[in-house]
Amino acid sequence: MAMRKREDLVFPNAAAIDVGASSHWAAAPPHSTDAPVREVGAMTDDLNGLADWLLACGVDVVALESTGVYWIPVYEVLEQRGLKVWLVDARQVKYVPGRKSDVQDCQWLQKLMSYGLLRAAFRPAGEVCVIRAVARQREVLLTSQASWVQRMQKALVQMNIQLTEVISDVMGQTGQAIIRDIVAGQREPKLLAKHRHRRIKASEQDIVRALTGNWREEHLFVLKQALAMYDDIAKHLAECDAKLHALLGERSAASVELGKAPRAGSKARAQFDVRQQLANWAGADLTRINGLGLDSVMTILSELGPDLSRFANVKHFCSWLGLCPATKISGGKVLSARTKRSANRVRQALKMAAMSLSHSDSALGAFYRRLSGRIDKPRANTATAHKLARMVYFMLTRGEAFVDEGQQRYEEHQRERSIAALKRRAAALGFRINPMEVVA
Repeated sequence: MAMRKREDLVFPNAAAIDVGASSHWAAAPPHSTDAPVREVGAMTDDLNGLADWLLACGVDVVALESTGVYWIPVYEVLEQRGLKVWLVDARQVKYVPGRKSDVQDCQWLQKLMSYGLLRAAFRPAGEVCVIRAVARQREVLLTSQASWVQRMQKALVQMNIQLTEVISDVMGQTGQAIIRDIVAGQREPKLLAKHRHRRIKASEQDIVRALTGNWREEHLFVLKQALAMYDDIAKHLAECDAKLHALLGERSAASVELGKAPRAGSKARAQFDVRQQLANWAGADLTRINGLGLDSVMTILSELGPDLSRFANVKHFCSWLGLCPATKISGGKVLSARTKRSANRVRQALKMAAMSLSHSDSALGAFYRRLSGRIDKPRANTATAHKLARMVYFMLTRGEAFVDEGQQRYEEHQRERSIAALKRRAAALGFRINPMEVVA
């Protein structure tokens, strides 16, 4: 890399930190101090001392390597001290040779940052990070609770209690009543079958036959333990829901005070439900988009927040989600155009929403089915998720209201496009297409 003059640097007062588990290596601009490289500990006092040193060196922006979760306290302490922090991906400099130690690594990051060769990763605002942490904890609890339901089902099957054959949801009203009665000591199938709800399709006699099994003590013990864990997690879930409701209420109230009223046409009420809170916070009701339910919108807003101004345009947003083709061209030939793999939670939520459109009567449902007939369903799902992402972006940035044209209007529009394409093709070949006369 050719050396430049200091006046030509993009960030002449940039610093860089190579993050580690027990210590961090920091590199300040060489012109700011006699010892530009320093090792600091991972304790809070060490991080505050690091911030003091960087401010004394005149640093205004810091490049921080995203290593595990160790970068989070460093990021937060430096940000609280007024420094502008850029979280950079180490893969951008992965194949650059010449770095043999952490000391050289932080110096190399500082040099690349000063030349403006690094890009900052997206990180939402502080209040969004608070909601995101609670929402992710809720997701972890739901996953853990589902695993304990599977353990209960396994214990029942091992006792040949075929409850899943007659009830679709073992943790529904009927299933829970039966399982709790079994844990309480009831073993008589006819008495257990009395818990059958009238909407259960299986007859009471079928349930009696399914509840006739081999009551073994060890499996009953496992069932009791699994039910206790399920109930304990349910308590923590209720706490998470209450915390989310309070946080969303604060953001909703702040948005209303700033005049950022929802553009979904819903009336403001003193007591907001979750849907209304999300609409007030975002300034638009994303649940009006076909396929996006309350859980999907919660995931989108808790991960991104309502401000998408960090993305230059909708193309950058969709590329960050991993919903754009990662085209590889060599010698003028397209080698691959697949989308890159990503564990992005918003991407996963959009793809799940796209999957739910397969039987929808909306224009988006017709779009998904038309693509499924032309290409395979996974690619059709990705393309539909990409379309949903564009709608989300425009609703959050421009405040555009979503209007569903319906399946019929979409099919008419596609027919008009097909006719126009045929006319252009015929004109290029020297022909003219005229509609057929309808015979009465």
